[in-house]
Amino acid sequence: MFYKIKALSEQGVSLILHCFEHKRERQDLLEHYCHQVYYYPRQSVFKSLLSKYPFIVASRNSQDLINRLKADKNPILFEGLHTTFPLLDTTFSDRLVLVRTHNIEHDYYKGLAESEVRFFKKRFFKIEASKLKRYEMILSKADHILAISPFETAYYQKLFKDKTIFIPPFHENRTVIDLSEKGEFAFYHGDLKVSDNYKAVDFLLEVFQYLDYPLVIGGSHFPKSLKKRVKALPHISLIDIAKEGQLTALFAKAQINILPSFQKTGIKLKLINALYQSRFVLGNAAILEDTGLEPLCVKANTKQEMQEEIHRLMKTDYTKAFQLKKQNVLQVFDSKRNAMQIVELL
Repeated sequence: MFYKIKALSEQGVSLILHCFEHKRERQDLLEHYCHQVYYYPRQSVFKSLLSKYPFIVASRNSQDLINRLKADKNPILFEGLHTTFPLLDTTFSDRLVLVRTHNIEHDYYKGLAESEVRFFKKRFFKIEASKLKRYEMILSKADHILAISPFETAYYQKLFKDKTIFIPPFHENRTVIDLSEKGEFAFYHGDLKVSDNYKAVDFLLEVFQYLDYPLVIGGSHFPKSLKKRVKALPHISLIDIAKEGQLTALFAKAQINILPSFQKTGIKLKLINALYQSRFVLGNAAILEDTGLEPLCVKANTKQEMQEEIHRLMKTDYTKAFQLKKQNVLQVFDSKRNAMQIVELL
């Protein structure tokens, strides 16, 4: 979202930003790109859990926000279904209303429930998925729905027809990085507090258990159980990505970015960043299909398929021709181009 703010600002859009605070410090840099920045507290967990609305929506209920939105006639961009509580209060019929959808949210939470092993979290995700499914029709109040992937675009077009357009994710990359022909290792990165990411790491440990190629897992919050398993596999290493620039350096050294996922949702930023900043990408159907990025990636679903492609890709040269192909395909994901699409709607 920061890169969307930056891209819109660079197109001359005067932005009034409304943020809900939760465990993150206020960022002074936002004031460089926004005319005004307002912060609001999240509602209490207990009160939000008891609401008939999804927790991610009910916890972002603020009368101060609603009053400020009503105070002018500016277009409103709701960033994610979870920010749309004000649409319950009023239709904003005299305004242009856009909603950026990040996922098919009820499918996303259903996937979280399937990946979760802890009973109470699994139950919470199932309830949230059910609430989100019912709540989804709030999008009928939007003038435009900005879907994040071709898959989500097709889904929302069935529900809301010509209101829905495809606007890819915004990101920091400007051009595909020029790299040498060979990297040093296979690389996976992700926040292991997310159950799908932990499931992906568990899968990769099984894939690499009998391979000789090095695997680097970058992230944070590595559980003790994972550290113990990796200690017995000397060709696999864990790297805590804490400092700015560490991820960029790992991308530059990686031969393969191996990115399995077990729930189909949106377009993952780590996939886009890997294509711009690293060499080859190997993923499964859940992360690759219906993204528009299939021509640049290698797909493998089973452990055996993954192992075969790892053998092949570790020996493959990263060529200038493939780098040029990346640059051409990724034009659709250019943040400046997509900011201009939003400006045209305004």
